[in-house]
This record gives sequence, C-alpha cells and structure tokens, in this order.
Amino acid sequence: MVELEEVLVEELVDLDACDLIVYNDEVNTFDHVTQILIKVCKHTAEQAEQCTIIIHFKGKCAVKKGGFDELKPLCVAILDAGIQAEIV
Repeated sequence: MVELEEVLVEELVDLDACDLIVYNDEVNTFDHVTQILIKVCKHTAEQAEQCTIIIHFKGKCAVKKGGFDELKPLCVAILDAGIQAEIV
C-alpha cells in the first residue's frame, strides 16, 4: 500500500519570491556589468556573462530570485555601481 503525503501548494510555490531585474543602458560595458553580477549576486563568470548578453539583447534580465529583504541590498549595490535595477 502506498501512502500519499499531503503537501500544501503554498509549500511548493514561494509566494514571497521576487525577481531582481537588471536593465540595459548605453553607458555600462559588458565587463562592468559582468563583474558586478559576479561580485554582488555571487554568479559564476559564465552565469554573469549569460545574464549580461540577455540584458544587452533583450533589454533586461532577472538575475536573481528571492525574498524582497534578501534582494534589497543586492539591488542597492547594483544601483550604486551605476547599473539600473529594480525588484519586482
């Protein structure tokens, strides 16, 4: 006999999850954005480069997912580096 475990949908979906979005601009270089993503978001070089390419060609990229309180200091650090970002 198989026992079925009851799991709440709320446990499967993080209802408090937000995205940290970084936007393209005509000022910052690929290298600068890549280095900031490595430093601030703790991305690998490959992950940061991929996000930077998406930012360049699509105009924006969700670079990190998490709770608002977790993402706020990351967003501030990215903004302080002269890169446009917001939490949605």
